[in-house]
Amino acid sequence: MSDPGLHGIINIDKPNGMTSHDVVDRVRRVTGQRKVGHAGTLDPMATGVLLICLGQATRVAEYLMAGDKTYRARIRLGVTTDSYDAEGEVVHEGDTSHVTRSHVESELSGFVGLLEQVPPMYSAVKHGGTPLYRIARRGQTVKRRPRKVTIHEMELREWWPPDLEVKVRCSKGTYVRALAHELGQRLGCGAHLIGLIRTACGPFHIAQSTTLEDLERTVNEGQIARILQPLEAALNGFPVAVVDDETARRITLGQRVRLEDPPRTRLCRAKTLEGQVLALLRRGGDGMWQPHKVFVQPAEHENHPRPASRQPTA
Repeated sequence: MSDPGLHGIINIDKPNGMTSHDVVDRVRRVTGQRKVGHAGTLDPMATGVLLICLGQATRVAEYLMAGDKTYRARIRLGVTTDSYDAEGEVVHEGDTSHVTRSHVESELSGFVGLLEQVPPMYSAVKHGGTPLYRIARRGQTVKRRPRKVTIHEMELREWWPPDLEVKVRCSKGTYVRALAHELGQRLGCGAHLIGLIRTACGPFHIAQSTTLEDLERTVNEGQIARILQPLEAALNGFPVAVVDDETARRITLGQRVRLEDPPRTRLCRAKTLEGQVLALLRRGGDGMWQPHKVFVQPAEHENHPRPASRQPTA
């Protein structure tokens, strides 16, 4: 049975051929939850971890997207396409006879570190308010501003020339198909992406993901809580400030508060003595903390069940 009051994060193993918005629409229909979004777009040909946010969790999607990503990328040498992947038109074919495994490994090591990456023309990045892919479909090319990304790891895992598989661990905003294209340029033969699996997004891994079919079955069995992660999973990078009942009430009303033992960070999580996550707070210059994102209504806080123990929980 669907539940329109669901709040949390679902780690979906996105299937090939669906857009990220297709997955959102499917989850919306299955769960009955109107407020659904995703954290980190995957191209239709890509599969793997796609984090879907329901209800209040849509408000923390930006923190999920900020985490590093890990991919398994399959690349074909010798063929360059206009989209940098297998869905594009072939624009060049090159000789790969001179390319060796050691040559590839040497070039891959040169990607590690801070890079300036130019977004592909076939991307959703906007130019003058128009997505680049729409401009590309008109046969036009425009100048794009490079973006800084960080490649933490780029390691050759399989070698079946002219194909290879690479493990990529990178910062948000990295276009893996642009990395495949650049590898082909560095090798002098051209290349494009023929397959992509996102195996991790921050702390969320593909081993703990669920398929859309399993999601539907779980919802029908009334067991969605088994796979629904709390929105707090997106906030684990922020320190916790445990507050008393009066401070909690003021936070839920959007009022500024003073913390007894404030962290030295700009943002922190506010939790009740019972462990209920209330809000993300932002520190002001006067030492007061302003509710930045409140996740609980005043009535919800007052009605929250209180366990026998009132010990603070981190």
